[in-house]
Amino acid sequence: MTPRRIASVFKSVPTIEGAGVHLKRAFGYHQAPLFDPFLMLDDFHTPYPDEYLAGFPWHPHRGIETITYIIEGLVEHGDSMGNRGVIGTGDVQWMTAGSGIIHQEMPQKSPTGTMWGFQFWANLPASHKMMAPRYRDVPAAGIPEALLASGVRAKVVSGSLEGVTGPVKDIIIEPELFDVTVPPGISFEHRVKHGHTLVAYLLSGSGSFDDNSDPFAYEFSGRGWLDLERSCTFGPETALLYEREGDAIRVKAGESGLRFLLLAGRPLGEPVAWQGPIVMNSREELRLAFEEYNNGTFIK
Repeated sequence: MTPRRIASVFKSVPTIEGAGVHLKRAFGYHQAPLFDPFLMLDDFHTPYPDEYLAGFPWHPHRGIETITYIIEGLVEHGDSMGNRGVIGTGDVQWMTAGSGIIHQEMPQKSPTGTMWGFQFWANLPASHKMMAPRYRDVPAAGIPEALLASGVRAKVVSGSLEGVTGPVKDIIIEPELFDVTVPPGISFEHRVKHGHTLVAYLLSGSGSFDDNSDPFAYEFSGRGWLDLERSCTFGPETALLYEREGDAIRVKAGESGLRFLLLAGRPLGEPVAWQGPIVMNSREELRLAFEEYNNGTFIK
């Protein structure tokens, strides 16, 4: 195996989206070309209901897939196809917007008051931008867990790990999505497809994510202009983007253990035209999408 090296490190940035939801953006918009086929990763984690209850009222999507993973809390959702439901603790929703969907996602007050979840946006290739919309709602009980001899545990949403295959299949970008927990001092290795984009997002604990001991070997954004301290060990709310060369990831947990999301997918290498909740390949396609939304012909 040839281990991958970290290319860039991003600290999550506080922002407000929807009708007033406080969240941390790990990457998005300007960084999208680096993360192809992934467009954005938002981490909404707060113990204060007034920072999430305003939610994300009715809005359109076209040309992308949105992946929502809830660690704690409840989110009610509804859409223009008549779907209604609730995703709760441990659940995943993989929504393909395709040709167009109008939906809303409204967090509810959790028993503890805390809401913690993630939403990824994945791009669709030009050949599938206008495919029929679809949902894949996966309850927590339907997400298998891989248990390694080392004590590492991983919930497998998509892709395969140690013979365990996730329930979300037949996705164009061939994604892998794992929620990995590594005990203190233990190492985790996983083979990845050559050339696929690979991202780790840290949830708790700390650890090292490649064999490099040079803290200046990667780019580091998010600390501001006075960047005088570097480390090869990373903690929560940090996104690590790997180089494309290599076929494996090696991670070693620190003394408090480590939990992280591992995300991988096949790059598309296509032009990106992005405006708000719609992502197409050209400005003309964007103009048409918003024109259709305004004149009532957006839903196909």
